[in-house]
Amino acid sequence: MNYTAMYEQGPIRPPSESKSLLLRVSRNCPWNRCAFCPVYKNSKFSKRSIPEIRADLQAMASEAQRVKELASSKGFKGTVDRVLMAEIYEHHPSLTPMAFWLYNGGSSIFLQDADSLFLPADFIREVLDMIKTYFPAVERITTYARSASVIKYSTEDLFALRKAGLNRIHIGLESGCNRVLELIKKGVSAEEHVEAGLKVKQAGITLSEYVMPGLGGKELWQEHAKDTAAVLSAINPDFIRLRTLAVHPATPLHDLKLQGSFTPLNDDEIIAELLLLISNLKGVESEILSDHSLNLLSEVNGKFPKDKEAMVNVLNTYLNLAKKDRDMFRLGKRAGYYQTLNDALNNWPDDSVVKLYERITADNVSVDEFIRSMILQLL
Repeated sequence: MNYTAMYEQGPIRPPSESKSLLLRVSRNCPWNRCAFCPVYKNSKFSKRSIPEIRADLQAMASEAQRVKELASSKGFKGTVDRVLMAEIYEHHPSLTPMAFWLYNGGSSIFLQDADSLFLPADFIREVLDMIKTYFPAVERITTYARSASVIKYSTEDLFALRKAGLNRIHIGLESGCNRVLELIKKGVSAEEHVEAGLKVKQAGITLSEYVMPGLGGKELWQEHAKDTAAVLSAINPDFIRLRTLAVHPATPLHDLKLQGSFTPLNDDEIIAELLLLISNLKGVESEILSDHSLNLLSEVNGKFPKDKEAMVNVLNTYLNLAKKDRDMFRLGKRAGYYQTLNDALNNWPDDSVVKLYERITADNVSVDEFIRSMILQLL
């Protein structure tokens, strides 16, 4: 079912912001050169005006009030529950996103699009003040930002934004290896990543750093893992989020692959790289989260240092499986038969997975090739 919102929204947000209301403060990405990213390649960056953003907040507040009025008129005492959600979905579909937000507490807002902190600090401060005017009960406001943008802000600017309500910044670290960062045209160095991360932490803002296993390819995987661990160890972010690389056909990285200057890793190689990265993290108290559908081992989650051994054990358990068993787990996980490695080992082998494996191998198709085609359908 399609919904027509009264306000503008961008194309993406972090998975962890799935329950946040999305407020667009700029359109697209001011950098837009990262070789792995297909999202904004044919779009031009533009800054939205304060009147535009205020109009969106007014529309959002109006929708929220309408949902609450429906909740009262239907006898729900102003509360959005599952029964009211079903009622709104059926009879007032345009209000479904707002109802979903209120159903989940109505407490968080995410600033879109790719890099809100490319904009002046005073502008963001005004946006935060407007949010508090229209939604005074909001407890958490978050945003994406590039390290290159963060380091242009003073620590005082960041502190002022925190005081105004900015609680968390999501930064796409991707890699801490300068050779990889240059290859993917990230527009920032490992040293700048550290500078930006430390600035965010000094301002008291929660920091979420995104790391992309596989981004070094076969050529640079060890440097990618070790150097990324070094940068993360220097920053000690609150969260380290894993985003396994999938080479999208509509990206410059795909062109590099065709040219032979970038060779993607398979799942086994990515797990070995991830083991090297986690083993080299030193002195961090970060929470590692494998909260993305492309990650093979979703149970690689935990808080450093207490959960490090458990995460390493999961990675080693996978790598120590026979190749046929690794291949069948990979197929079962990608096809949705297994949720975790432990789930698979406790129900081993699943007949449907065995049949799938036998069909693929009988057709002389490599498991790597088959899985790659499955992943492409998700992009």
